[in-house]
Amino acid sequence: MKIDVKHTAKLANLPLKEEEVKKFEKQLSEILGYIEELNKVKLENVQATSQVTGLEDVTREDTASPSLPADEVVSQAKKKHNGFFEVPAILDE
Repeated sequence: MKIDVKHTAKLANLPLKEEEVKKFEKQLSEILGYIEELNKVKLENVQATSQVTGLEDVTREDTASPSLPADEVVSQAKKKHNGFFEVPAILDE
């Protein structure tokens, strides 16, 4: 299957060099060829599954606990102002 990489790149607003176009054409053709092979697999009698390990929920219970006092946390800051962390500005006005 032939893919129009230039058209696809244009739609995605991706500037590609000519050598990249050739490289991606080859890669995408190989991927689609592999997908065609996968589509040949007979799956009529195979039951769908979402996971195969048999594991169940292994996370801990989400419980609330007291946090550190704000003054203790801010006391560790290099720069602070009125009880808050002071950081360099990142936005222009």
